[in-house]
Amino acid sequence: MLTLYGDLRSGNCYKVQLMLALLARDYHFQSVDILNRENREHEFLAKNPNGKIPVLGLDDGSYLAESNAILYYLGRDSIYFPQELRSQAKVMQWLFFEQYSHEPYIAVARFIQLYLGLPDSRKEEYAHKQAGGHKALSLMQSQLLDSPYLCGDYPSIADIALYAYTHRAHEGGFDLARYPAIQAWCMRIESLPGYQPMQC
Repeated sequence: MLTLYGDLRSGNCYKVQLMLALLARDYHFQSVDILNRENREHEFLAKNPNGKIPVLGLDDGSYLAESNAILYYLGRDSIYFPQELRSQAKVMQWLFFEQYSHEPYIAVARFIQLYLGLPDSRKEEYAHKQAGGHKALSLMQSQLLDSPYLCGDYPSIADIALYAYTHRAHEGGFDLARYPAIQAWCMRIESLPGYQPMQC
């Protein structure tokens, strides 16, 4: 059986949980307490030397890290990954966008507020994350005014990747009421067969 090592509050871990749920895949969840640095212990580093969650333990005893790589591994042969080359590239475009233009702002602001309680020492950093986060949300809003999902008429692993932190963006100070197309998209994701909400 697959084993997912992660934290229930982490959007990067949740995107993998959601993909597994949508695909009706059985797995075991193993909690890793990042605030207590369990991800820096030797046992975990043997699974992922980079010391980050999530990590997916595969049936053959090997391990796969990086949340979007895990999404690709799980979803490549499913309805959540298109067959046409240009469409595949579009999916990858949004996956890179998520990691470089979305997650560094929205996820980090959420971490500072939700995990750390918005300490004074990080309030300036938190404030600086807002502009980048709103830029990312604005770009998503623009795309979702043209299509029901980020890559067209059907959901893909790109939607799963971006939904994870977007639907909890308010926990980092981002008001989704400003983005009605994103709100409607979130509702479409939540109506997919097998959808599982974040467990925290």
